[in-house]
Amino acid sequence: MKGVYNSIFLLFSHKLTDAQVNELKSNGITSFVYLPSGLQLLWSNVPPDLKGLKGYLKPIVEWLKNNAKEGDWVLVQGDFGAVFTVVDFCFQNGLVPVYATTKRNTIEEMENGKLTKVSQFDHVIFRKYERWKE
Repeated sequence: MKGVYNSIFLLFSHKLTDAQVNELKSNGITSFVYLPSGLQLLWSNVPPDLKGLKGYLKPIVEWLKNNAKEGDWVLVQGDFGAVFTVVDFCFQNGLVPVYATTKRNTIEEMENGKLTKVSQFDHVIFRKYERWKE
C-alpha cells in the first residue's frame, strides 16, 4: 500500500498501537488526526434505534470534508451502518478508507476448577476497503 499520502483520519474508538503507527509511517503517513472529542463521542455511541444514519453522521462527514484532502486515508471501524455510510462517502470524495486486521490469540487458563479464556488481538495490517466491481 505504499504511496504518497500524508494524513490518516481516525474514525474508531481506540488509540493506535505502536505497531499500527509504525506500519502507517512505513506507508507514508505523517499526520494522525483523531476525531475531536465531541465527534468521537458521536462515533462511539451510534444509537441502535435510528432508522437512518445520514443526519446523525453529518457532523463527522462535514469534519472530513473540511479537513481531509484527496488521497488521505481514513481508518473507519465501528457500527456497521455508520462504517458503510462513511466508507461510501470516502469513495465518492477521493479518500482512501482502510480498516485494521488482527490475529486473535486465545489463552486458556485453569484456576480453581474454572476455565478462563483470554483473547489477545495482535495487529496484522491495514487493508483498504474495496468496492465490488466485475
